Amino acid sequence: MFRFANPQYLWLLAAIPLLFLLFFWAGRMRRRRLERFGSLTTLAELMPEVSQGRVVLKFLLFELALFFLILAAARPQFGSKLREEKSEGIEMMLVVDISNSMLAEDFAPNRLERTKYAINKLFDGLKQDRVGLVVFAGEPKVQLPITSDYRMAKAFANRIDPSLVAVQGTAVGKALEQALLSFSGETATDEEAHSRVMVLITDGENHEDDALAVAARAAEMGIRIYTIGIGTPEGAPIRIGGDFIRDEQGEMVVSKLNEEMLQQIAEQTGGLYVRSTLQSIGLEEIVKSIEAMEKTELSVVRFEEFDEQYPLPLAIGLFLLIIELLLLDRRNPLLAHLNIFRE
Repeated sequence: MFRFANPQYLWLLAAIPLLFLLFFWAGRMRRRRLERFGSLTTLAELMPEVSQGRVVLKFLLFELALFFLILAAARPQFGSKLREEKSEGIEMMLVVDISNSMLAEDFAPNRLERTKYAINKLFDGLKQDRVGLVVFAGEPKVQLPITSDYRMAKAFANRIDPSLVAVQGTAVGKALEQALLSFSGETATDEEAHSRVMVLITDGENHEDDALAVAARAAEMGIRIYTIGIGTPEGAPIRIGGDFIRDEQGEMVVSKLNEEMLQQIAEQTGGLYVRSTLQSIGLEEIVKSIEAMEKTELSVVRFEEFDEQYPLPLAIGLFLLIIELLLLDRRNPLLAHLNIFRE
């Protein structure tokens, strides 16, 4: 595969034909000025050391040197063979609640925005672990498959929004079940399952299914579930589009933190439950606990860096430029008998 690392420099090649036009226009103007003094043939006999051929050759050498130097600046490259790297780490699947209740404002600006900020901070601190992202409300959606590309992970995390899921609600069980299916096949054996964890971030208001049954299945598979309860027991109203959500009786809907279920899920799988505070979502405490876990070997497929090819055009360009600088505009009397630039 061939590419240019800095293709924007190739636009400078447009200067080469412009310089050609400028050179021939300047030569024409010089010829007209000389014709005012007399016959060009007579003037040539009076100035035998002048060599128009040398001037043209110097210009061609300069143009060629400029071409190769621009080519070198654009950095032509060959390569891109796949390479597999081994590393030790864990697979972490983040399961994030994006139901409307996560828009409650007991955390500024709201629960969901604080969660996104914490996830970005988490990705900044990861090194060799793999991460994935499942979002859910009334139904789950795999927002990001397991990956070690943290830049891409942050981009997907920044796009988290309640509109990603069409069905509203809070189906924690379905989300955990989807997360169980979303781990890679490389840590599927019983010996490697201990390197898999899930981090569930929700306000705990589950109205859809039996999340504890799914947690029991995860425990059998050796997967730990860490839970983060975001919100306050007192709760807060939910505002969408500037208006607060109200129930059928016209009363303002208040979303409260349900810690009991989250504590049970964490305890059942050997994980840890953390309640978010205004100072910390809780991911830092969970990461410290995860770092103490036994790691497993993960293979990471990466692209090899491209082989740089710029030294060759750079060397050619510099060589031509040196020749152009050493070449005189006038004939050298010592070499005149060679007639190298006979006109």
